[in-house]
Amino acid sequence: MLGESALEQQLAEARAALREVSRTVVPPERVESVAEAADGRIRVTVGVDGRLSAVDLDPRVLREGSEYLADELRRAVNAALDGQADAVTGTEPMPDLAAMAATVERLQDQGLRQMREISTAISETMRKLQQRS
Repeated sequence: MLGESALEQQLAEARAALREVSRTVVPPERVESVAEAADGRIRVTVGVDGRLSAVDLDPRVLREGSEYLADELRRAVNAALDGQADAVTGTEPMPDLAAMAATVERLQDQGLRQMREISTAISETMRKLQQRS
């Protein structure tokens, strides 16, 4: 059976390992995203920095009028931004390792306190039993 100091040492090591893992997790990097609108006559590119890096217009789209051009350009930019956001977030959400570490530490502290209370109660019971003998 582990002594209290050995148990505290194991808890400290577990906490240190959990903190190390949370520091080494790297969020996914952004990727370039390209989207088209107006039947392919507008093409926009959002770079890895999250900024619009290119806008390609087929000259024929300019004949459609400014409102149509503005709507289609907005649609293409938003689609490119959405494509980049999808690539960054992926399909699995990123766990909040800091919150997990805090919860684990809180649970470990509670467990240690409860073990101390149990140990104290057993010691007190043993003392009373020995006094009766």
